[in-house]
Amino acid sequence: MKGYMGKILRIDLTKGRVEPEKLDENLARKFIGGSGLGTKILSDETGAETDPMGPENRLIFMT
Repeated sequence: MKGYMGKILRIDLTKGRVEPEKLDENLARKFIGGSGLGTKILSDETGAETDPMGPENRLIFMT
């Protein structure tokens, strides 16, 4: 899979934890590029009730 490093780095600022996560190749192909993949992650892990400035929200950097 060209253009991807094969990992997503998850950083939890509250707990001070850094964990690499293997990138699902099928997911990367379905949601092409950082914008699509980042939107999918945000959609899956938050909801309409999520406080934009709250700790449960996500800050996502994708290329």
